[in-house]
Amino acid sequence: MQQQEQMLIVMLIYIALLITWGVYQGRKVKNNQDYAIAGRKLPGWIAALSERATGESSWALLGLPGAAYAMGITEIWTAIGCVVGIIVAWALISWRLRDEAEKYNITTYTDFLAAKHAETTKWIRVSASATIVFFFFFYLGAQFLGGGKTLFTMFGVQPEIGMLITASIIVPYTIYGGFRSVVYTDVIQAIVMITALIVGPIVGLIYLSNHPETFASGLGEALEKAGPSYMSLVNGASGFEAGLIIVSGFSWFFGYLGGQPQLAVRFMAISDMRQARKARNVGIVWTLVAYIGALMIGWIGLAIFGPAGLVDQEYVMPAVMLKIFPPVIASILITGAIAAMISTADSLLILSATEFSENILKPMLNKFRVIHSNALLQSRLVTASLAIIALGLAYVVEAELIFSLVSYVWAGIGGTFSVVILLTLLWPRYHGRAVVLTIISGLVFTIIWISTGMEQYISARLLTFFVALLVAITTSYLVPKKQHKVQA
Repeated sequence: MQQQEQMLIVMLIYIALLITWGVYQGRKVKNNQDYAIAGRKLPGWIAALSERATGESSWALLGLPGAAYAMGITEIWTAIGCVVGIIVAWALISWRLRDEAEKYNITTYTDFLAAKHAETTKWIRVSASATIVFFFFFYLGAQFLGGGKTLFTMFGVQPEIGMLITASIIVPYTIYGGFRSVVYTDVIQAIVMITALIVGPIVGLIYLSNHPETFASGLGEALEKAGPSYMSLVNGASGFEAGLIIVSGFSWFFGYLGGQPQLAVRFMAISDMRQARKARNVGIVWTLVAYIGALMIGWIGLAIFGPAGLVDQEYVMPAVMLKIFPPVIASILITGAIAAMISTADSLLILSATEFSENILKPMLNKFRVIHSNALLQSRLVTASLAIIALGLAYVVEAELIFSLVSYVWAGIGGTFSVVILLTLLWPRYHGRAVVLTIISGLVFTIIWISTGMEQYISARLLTFFVALLVAITTSYLVPKKQHKVQA
């Protein structure tokens, strides 16, 4: 009980500081552009840390260590796919999106696509924004569910109450300060996360060398004792099956190429090219360190507990921290898992709110000539409304359905929009009608592929990208470009 009390105190202090910092940054929001994209004035290191905290979610602290604990070195392929994708995004895509955002004076992800393909602005706004908002509703609901599960695991809080607590942490400062508050709270969370991923492995290795009673005294020994599959890069498979394991792991690469709106908008918000270069360097270094640390924590957990020592593999990071550190220090580092989850939830909320407000609600109000003079207030009201709806979905919709829909996000949105962004940036022939057809085909294919069970054979993360790419190229040639009418 004393351990739980110490952990609770640490987390309450952390959450209080986080909310205070978010509200403080919110005071600097003066207009709707500040609210939606921080006025496109973010310093490079701020944008990079925010993008990394949002991009990793609880994946880097719970998911990837858990997979490394359960699969051994096979999980290296997933790490390689993610790391290469992130490096390519920062090196080749981030500065291009930043320049385009400045050129067209955009405030949302969909604004960029609509501005580049002005001949089909209406259909791009409707198809892209509606898709993002719909799926991100469930993505956000999944974060609330994850918060409830984490608080239940750590403190025994009922999941329903835990979900409400999670929402009460992020919603107030997100409503108040919008994108600016979200980004600057992400910075704190990125620092907590990377600290856990650096300090944890170092102390873990020292702990193993001083405790011979553990399952193994080193990582190599742990992998070898756990079984042949743990030492295999392909989980003991051979031939075509081995190739599928490698391709499936690496397929995470394709979702990072501009196709995750919550990440791409951070590229767009960087103030200038000098800051973009700083952001690139910080983002790449953070990623390399974080992924090495995440894999090592999983393998350290294997060395401490053995392959059957944990009921829930995704609890390996908290279990390792509690084993090798005093409760107070462990609590600070475990807070990184909470931080990762929060950094995704607030980002999804503000992205959905700005997409809905700017690209769906505002055109609708303009059509019916409804006056909305206070755009900032409108954005805050939309953010609050979407938060309530997402929380309600988490309560009333079955968790299995929510997580099934979330599984479409990386493939259906990530793979599809990566194609759309890449071709929009790099191929002048790509036009608006082809964009709309690419979005529709990518999402339809993903839903059919996953819902029919084909995902168990070949990952939609891989196939959706190439199906969308084929449709994009084919329709760019076969479907005539709509002529843009320039009003006199």
